Amino acid sequence: MGHRDDLLEGAKRCLMEKGFARTTARDIVKESGTNLASIGYHYGSKDLLLAQAYIALVEEHSDDFDRGGELATPAGSLERFHEVWSNVIDTMGKPGSIWHLGMEMMVIGDKMPAARDFVATAQREGGRGVIPMFLGGEEPPADDPSVDTLGKLYMTLMAGVIAQHMLDPETAPTADELTSGMRQLIEAARASQA
Repeated sequence: MGHRDDLLEGAKRCLMEKGFARTTARDIVKESGTNLASIGYHYGSKDLLLAQAYIALVEEHSDDFDRGGELATPAGSLERFHEVWSNVIDTMGKPGSIWHLGMEMMVIGDKMPAARDFVATAQREGGRGVIPMFLGGEEPPADDPSVDTLGKLYMTLMAGVIAQHMLDPETAPTADELTSGMRQLIEAARASQA
């Protein structure tokens, strides 16, 4: 690995141990075995390096959402909705969950605007990536309207579930509750059209 990769791996370890606010450039350098100048050269700033490290951590965990593409339920069904949310919620209860980092970014983002902007852009791409988990098929093109409708809906739901799970895991929504709520919404929409 070169310095760029070493820095990214070191930053990921620092994030998991200390989070965004408590990680210093010196922590990353110590963890990666590189030097301070490498951060600016390869990433522009410590904050942008941490943002990219966070996105890399999320991408590593995203295979857990759809079990590496091995979902057992029909695409677009309530059963698929339940299966994906069950998988997502399972990642929140594992030791070393990365989701507290997303909440930290929401809270301190105004103090790290470049990192916040990088994560916000990646979040839109994340929404684009989760659409096929629920509906099947391929990721829509970046300019497809579903990225700004379905993608944002799923990401909003995810942020809410993460927030509730971080605050009180005992009463946070389960996949059963989310699916029941979705079923009620669908039934109410159908009844209003009848």
